[in-house]
Amino acid sequence: MVNRSKVAIAPHSNAAYEAAVLAAGGQVAPLGPDVAAMIWTDYSKPHELDETVRANPQLEWVQLPFAGVDAFQQSLNLPVTFTSAKGSYRRPVAEHALTLCLALARKIPERVRAKTWGDKFAVSLYDSEILIVGGGGITEELLNLLAAFNTTVNVVRKHVAPMTGANVFGFEQLDSLLPSADFVVLASALTDQTRGLFDDARFAIMKPTAYLVNIARGPIVDTDALIRALENETIAGAGVDVTDPEPLPDGHRLWSTKNVIITPHTADTPAQVVGLFSKRIDENVRAFIAGRPLVGLVSPELGY
Repeated sequence: MVNRSKVAIAPHSNAAYEAAVLAAGGQVAPLGPDVAAMIWTDYSKPHELDETVRANPQLEWVQLPFAGVDAFQQSLNLPVTFTSAKGSYRRPVAEHALTLCLALARKIPERVRAKTWGDKFAVSLYDSEILIVGGGGITEELLNLLAAFNTTVNVVRKHVAPMTGANVFGFEQLDSLLPSADFVVLASALTDQTRGLFDDARFAIMKPTAYLVNIARGPIVDTDALIRALENETIAGAGVDVTDPEPLPDGHRLWSTKNVIITPHTADTPAQVVGLFSKRIDENVRAFIAGRPLVGLVSPELGY
């Protein structure tokens, strides 16, 4: 018989995650026939997760470590409840998106390399039009940050629902909104609908003065198309915290493309993740033991 207070942490644990389980009233236990819950800590081992869940049919709930669950698609239809960390890292990721927007607008990529005074150039975020693709927790937090800049914000999301500080549209209206956007921020999950969403055709309908910021997933953007758009000045610049491929290999053409900022998937750093993920573990272990609804439920149909 399973014990809902017994929680396994795999494939590796640390003191912070164990402390979160204990603080929530759970017991940290090795996987066994009486363990009903598991905290999965490694995004890079989807096959191992799949094998582990299949080998432990008694599992009722698995907590995944990040907001994006695209790596675990093969497991999501297994008869177990999956939760993600969506919403947990919203603050640092939204902060990073805003940082990239401001840095691009002030032409920081060029100025940090400059050895001469150069042209005077700056674009203000104030009173600009911003298009955000995706309507999750990161977008909600970014809307809070953007409120100070008196921006017009349009959000494109799969399910149209009101969001404070933004006009909300369905994905079918993306192409009609792109031509007027000064900044385009990608904050959506990677799904069949969003994979390769930004290609030559999409860049072509953006303003030549517009900037692209991607803090979502690399494959949402066609990397070769992005390089062409930057080199041909189809768009003014880009800031990407995620790439395709990732990590971006040394010598890759994108590294030398003009007016691009590349950060190595550091919108949320490991140190930030440990603390914020521990809070989600605490929250959901408490809910699981008490039989209450879990936070961050994953929909196998939607893929997030």
